[in-house]
Amino acid sequence: MSDDIKRFHLHLVSDATGETLIGIARACLVQFEEVEPVEHMWSMVRSDRQIERVLAGIAANKGVVLYTLIEQHARAALEEGCRALGVPYIPVLDPTMGALSNYLGLKTRNLPGRQHALDAEYFRRIDAINWVMAHDDGMSTHGLSEAEVILIGVSRTSKTPTCIYLANRGVKAANVPYVPGVRLPSEIDELIESAEPPIFVGLTNDPSILVQLRRNRLNILNENRETDYTDLDKVKSEVAEARRFFGSQGWPVIDVARRSIEETAAQIMTMVQERREKAAPK
Repeated sequence: MSDDIKRFHLHLVSDATGETLIGIARACLVQFEEVEPVEHMWSMVRSDRQIERVLAGIAANKGVVLYTLIEQHARAALEEGCRALGVPYIPVLDPTMGALSNYLGLKTRNLPGRQHALDAEYFRRIDAINWVMAHDDGMSTHGLSEAEVILIGVSRTSKTPTCIYLANRGVKAANVPYVPGVRLPSEIDELIESAEPPIFVGLTNDPSILVQLRRNRLNILNENRETDYTDLDKVKSEVAEARRFFGSQGWPVIDVARRSIEETAAQIMTMVQERREKAAPK
């Protein structure tokens, strides 16, 4: 580790799962070079005893405190404790909540964990996750007509994790491998010709990166032999064939090289949102 790396303690205090805090913290931290936060995640913090435990942890490892506590008593106790310890504390949702409240002319409901309520949207996400797992990597073509999105790509183009990420956004996304010289399932042909086809997206990657990913995969499986699967020239040909096929279908193509799963999914979500808006009644 470089001596220039600045390590510091970062306490994330939430009255829910803490996912929002983690996302905000990491989105901010990538803007700072040569820092290494030591994260302390305090989730589902709602009682006085839990606040005491959090403050004891902060006292043991003083650093920056980010929090998303809604309930006023818990907030006040945390803030008072942080002031006594002399550590900075930041209510990360307050600016946005305040701006929305002023604009809408409404008061907030102050309900902890409201974004994780077991409502219709929650069950839609669970249904989408179950559906995605049943239609992973072409395992089942039954019910593909229910898909909003179908990802087609050669091996190791992040099809499965992208589908799972989309499922967490409530999108039913299937993925089917593209194998050179092998026709896609007949159900795909039927969907392509249907009146309302799902959104087809071709995924591709840099051949040299694919070779490395595939070798790593084979190493995990204790299969270290060289095959066409990891031959650079063969992989180049495979990627080129897939690209030609995607182009012949007029599908959007996303190159996942040096692109995170979140970025790939965000681009696909834009397509999904545009489709939903067009289908929505005026």
